[in-house]
Formats: sequence, C-alpha cells, structure tokens
Amino acid sequence: MKRVEMLIIDPQNDFCSPDGSLFVPGADRDSERLAALLVQISPTIYDIHVTLDTHHRYDIAHPCFWRDKKGNNPPPFTLVSVEDVEQNVWIPVDPRKEMRTYALDYVKTLRDNNRYQLCIWPVHCLIGTKGNNVVDPIQQALSKWEQENTAMVNYVTKGSNFKTEHYSALQADVPDPADPATMLNTRLIQTLEQAEVIVLSGQALSHCVANTIRDIANNFGEENIQKLVLLEDTTSAVPGFEDLAESFLDEMTTRGMQTTNTKNFLI
Repeated sequence: MKRVEMLIIDPQNDFCSPDGSLFVPGADRDSERLAALLVQISPTIYDIHVTLDTHHRYDIAHPCFWRDKKGNNPPPFTLVSVEDVEQNVWIPVDPRKEMRTYALDYVKTLRDNNRYQLCIWPVHCLIGTKGNNVVDPIQQALSKWEQENTAMVNYVTKGSNFKTEHYSALQADVPDPADPATMLNTRLIQTLEQAEVIVLSGQALSHCVANTIRDIANNFGEENIQKLVLLEDTTSAVPGFEDLAESFLDEMTTRGMQTTNTKNFLI
C-alpha cells in the first residue's frame, strides 16, 4: 500500500464558515467535499497534517497595527506599499522609532524577495476564538480518522509572531531570526518527503495554499514535486485575488504537481 499523507491548510472557521471574519466564498462547500473524502479513504491515509493560522489582534497585517496622519486605521484589504510607509501614508501605531524603521524594512524586504505586497486583512483566526478552530465537517472527519486508526493529526500552527505575515506553513514571509517558529519548518518537509502521495487541500488557494505548496516544492527537490496532488474542488481563492491562484496553478502544474478532484481521486 502506498504511503499517503494529507496536508490540509488552514481549514478554519474564519475562512470556511459563512459567518467567519474572512470567509472565502465556496470554502464551506469545499470543506464538505473534503470531509466526505476523508471519511471515504480513512483507512488508506498514513498521516494527516493540518495547519492553523493563529494570530494576535495586534498584527502587522491587521488594521490596528497601522494608522494614517489623522489616526485612522486602514480598512481591510488595503495594500501597503514601500512608498506608503516612506511617505507616512500609513504609520505604525507604535510610536517608537525602531518600530517605524522595522515597518519600512519589512515592506522593502517583501518587495525585494518578490513576496506578496502587505495586505491589511480583517482581524481573523485570533488565538482562543471560534474563528481559530477547524470547521466542523472537517473536524468531525479528522476525529473519526484518529479514532479508527489509533492515530493523531499533526497540527502545525503559524502566524503568532505579530511582526511578520505567515501565509506559508513552511516559513514566514519575512522570517524573524529571534523566533524559530518563523523559520523554515524542515521537520515537516522531511516528513512529507517520506510519502509516496501527498494530498493537498485547504484555504485559501490564492494565498496560504499557494505559498505553502511553493515552499514545499522549493525545498523538496524537483523529482519529488510529482508526489503533490491538489484537490481542486476543496480549495478556493480570496475574491479579487483569483489571478494569484491561477498563476500558482500554472506554475506548479508546469513543475509537475498533479491536480484532481474528490470525485476522481484514486489512491
């Protein structure tokens, strides 16, 4: 029997429930399809890894981190450029000079490393809240898998460092040398390398799914990318960012990632 591992990226209420603070349209139905597949193929899954977006309210990508000259916080989905910070269009609420210096260096690093431009998101996936929890259909399927297989889901948290974005489950967009949790997760990569098939799902396709899979591929060896199988009917893009999802799919399928859906998935 093949060693099949699943990587489910951020299947949380704030993304997957219609009342979530950053609901991704379609993610509720994505979750139902994924949960049904998990139950169907439960005995054949060797291990399941679930990443969890995990934030404080005060976070560099949340409105309360920034203000304009009048003291107003940026509305959600504001894009913050290097020029915005240089020209004090957006200023860190923290008045210390070192925080202003950090903020400017941060957006410059995003630009220079060709990462996504800083986006201000609705407050989401706060530690200890319902929004941080795994959405119910998937949580029930995971619990059933654990019980039936005498196994434990490997939960991987990301995003609790307020000074950096953490779209990818493998590393922060700008790793903090003082925080190992923001550095490359070599342990997860080494675990996934042992699999023969890695089934991929989660939210959102345009952001956390795309960046996680890219980072796996970039640290995996090109010969291993063919192990990656994305379930396209269990992941959706954030509205307005569909081009990022399409670019990701084009890039990764060219590199060898396979795609399928829950109806046609075969071990």
